[in-house]
Amino acid sequence: MTTTPDTLLEIDGLAVSYGRRGAVRGTARRTRVLTGVELDVRAGEIVGVIGETGSGKTTLARAAVGLVRPDAGAVRFGGRELTGLDRRALRAFRRSGQVQYMFQDPLRSQDPDLTVRRIVAEPLTVAGFLTRQERAARADEALALVGLEADRFGDRVPAQLSGGQRQRVSLARAIVTRPRLLFSDEPVSALDASNRNLVLALLDRLRRELGLSIVVISHDLSSLAGIADRVAVLYRGRLVEQGPIGDVLQHPRHPYTALLTASAPSVRGEHRLLPAQLRAPGDREPWPDGTGCVFAARCRFADDTCRTEPEAVRAAERTVACHHAATWRERIN
Repeated sequence: MTTTPDTLLEIDGLAVSYGRRGAVRGTARRTRVLTGVELDVRAGEIVGVIGETGSGKTTLARAAVGLVRPDAGAVRFGGRELTGLDRRALRAFRRSGQVQYMFQDPLRSQDPDLTVRRIVAEPLTVAGFLTRQERAARADEALALVGLEADRFGDRVPAQLSGGQRQRVSLARAIVTRPRLLFSDEPVSALDASNRNLVLALLDRLRRELGLSIVVISHDLSSLAGIADRVAVLYRGRLVEQGPIGDVLQHPRHPYTALLTASAPSVRGEHRLLPAQLRAPGDREPWPDGTGCVFAARCRFADDTCRTEPEAVRAAERTVACHHAATWRERIN
């Protein structure tokens, strides 16, 4: 990973696992969720993190904001190491509001008994460094930034809002602390087309007006294509490809990325491949589980070379982890 002077977030070799202690004392049953993930986010840019369910997208975001302790690797924000902080220092950093997390489901993350104004002001209440009047004024300011009139919506409760309005309330709560970095987890997955476009355009406008860096977690390439500067592709906890979103969509270098774009006609680029040209043949001998490349079992181009895990290779702005990144296209029938 190559950092630049404007790099805000650095994730280096991140590994995370979940699980519990086994029945026999001293044993552990852990499931590895992320392995060796490297990612950087620069000031004022939108980075998309794409992958199917279970790829580790949300875990990556939660680890980056300190909600999950990694097994290995480092997370640095503004040059400050976060993974080494003790609980008190980490709690103080999170309360500072420099990094905020916008949860996927506003219905579950918003208290149904609180008014919109109090929901938006919650992070300021937790931080405890403003008066009640100052918190209310900041909440009204945040609501105005997301296109909700405080006089009209401030005294409502979540049940009195539409889905798009609730999502904008979540966004207002996330920016009320005036953060430098925002993680937005599936911000439009539950919205209709008009509200999806509204929320995506709002994220793009806020990053420009506030100088905000945003990481958008999504399983939908089309929701990232219009706003993201760069995209990182996760598969089973490994980062298999990343780079400028236009380059990645138009010229995918990893077979999994190509399969994602081939399955989404709205973003399919010049390669014009079809999913059937990329999927492994049904009569192929099953790939040994846990051997080599994590995508090999589904990859049409996997061979004995893929029995060792590929290293991520970086060239200019692109990174890809595939033994056949330069040759798999030549093998398409």
